[in-house]
Amino acid sequence: MSAGLELREEPFDSPVAQQLIAAVQAEYVVRYGGPDEAPIDATEFMPPHGLFLVGYLGTEPVATGGLRRHAGNADGGGIDVELKRMYVVPEARGKGLSRVMLSALEERARGMGASRIVLETGNRQPEAVSLYESSGYERIEGFGYYAGAPLSISFGKKL
Repeated sequence: MSAGLELREEPFDSPVAQQLIAAVQAEYVVRYGGPDEAPIDATEFMPPHGLFLVGYLGTEPVATGGLRRHAGNADGGGIDVELKRMYVVPEARGKGLSRVMLSALEERARGMGASRIVLETGNRQPEAVSLYESSGYERIEGFGYYAGAPLSISFGKKL
């Protein structure tokens, strides 16, 4: 895999995944004053309707990203999957790892039969907004737990 990132499918509730999810939640506390409170069921990230990836540099887990089937499709057809918990640890940033992870998730979403990926991020994560916009994602109407929240930004990309 490019940038030296090895991607492994792991359960959302595995110790390694939970360690990285705790780190991203701590970052949300700093940026937003609290963790992401959107309800998550670990089974949503199990095949065939979801998956969760952990990226490793050598033996160190440094990145995550998950997909889960999304209820409904705003385009009126096909299957949407939602991208959740995209994260790269601070000490591994600036190496293109988020692009590697995003590309891998898009490929896996296609393999799941998805026609579109949707996601929510926030306006206090300019790096994420820039990544998604430069990767062909377009702003869409808010959805899910944070629909209408003033700091929330929703994106979608046709596959």
